[in-house]
Amino acid sequence: MASYKILAFAALLLVLLPIAAKGSDDFSPALAPFYERVCEEVECGKGTCKGDISYPFSYICECDPGWKRTRDDDNHDDLKFLPCVIPNCTLDYSCQPAPPPVPEKEVPHNSSFFDPCYWTYCGEGTCNKTATYKHVCECNPGYSNLLNKTYFPCYSQCTLGSDCSRLGITVADQQSTPDGGKG
Repeated sequence: MASYKILAFAALLLVLLPIAAKGSDDFSPALAPFYERVCEEVECGKGTCKGDISYPFSYICECDPGWKRTRDDDNHDDLKFLPCVIPNCTLDYSCQPAPPPVPEKEVPHNSSFFDPCYWTYCGEGTCNKTATYKHVCECNPGYSNLLNKTYFPCYSQCTLGSDCSRLGITVADQQSTPDGGKG
């Protein structure tokens, strides 16, 4: 009896696999609950999650105006699953160590492309995976997460330009102090 069930499952798989590979939208309504569950697990930062089987990891993050991904959108169409956590405003790194460039990472033998920390930029912090699609950026002393959200990169207040306030980012008053530094 069990062999008939396996045979029926295999036959169904053989019928559905070519349809799924072709990208047919015939099953989109049936898969909608799956996509909604994926988007419940995904943090897009200042963006909106859109689920679809045609996207890498079955979703993309559509950035709100004024926000961008950690990698260049125009050159990496297939990286639209990255969260929108970089503000499109003035970031002056002269008051802190220069941020490292976004490296082309090799996958360590004990990690995978599916680890959210593989793709995450935490600024002056360390990434820690908390769930399949989620992470937190734990900030170094003297730095804090943008918008006080742990999935945003860590910056020093002196890094944020005054135009960042239009994005809802609290910007400290950057008046010069008597000794010539920024306060």
